[in-house]
Amino acid sequence: MINDNPKFNVIYLSQAQKYLYLLDDKTRSKIFENIDLARFTLDPGLLKKLTGEIWEFRTLFNGVKYRLLAFWDKRDSTNTLVVATHGFIKKESKVPKMEINKALEIRRKYFNDNK
Repeated sequence: MINDNPKFNVIYLSQAQKYLYLLDDKTRSKIFENIDLARFTLDPGLLKKLTGEIWEFRTLFNGVKYRLLAFWDKRDSTNTLVVATHGFIKKESKVPKMEINKALEIRRKYFNDNK
């Protein structure tokens, strides 16, 4: 069921932006469509928790599993953000630990830089 009010807003850090704009227009549009839908539905098929801090936006398009890792920034009580760190194509059943560690490092830097 879709709610009229989004649960959060999304911002894309530079690595996420670079990843998205290297994709073709149809793929990028599908990813943005799924992210927008996730903002209203909180569907685990679209946004899934991976660790205590890291989540993944999930898109399956033309048989390819696209992932954008992200974390929540709830410091502003009126504007909850989900911050997309970077993206990759998922080729294994589990998200590689290297990708989670990369997202954790980007998260650490984001909060250190935005105190």
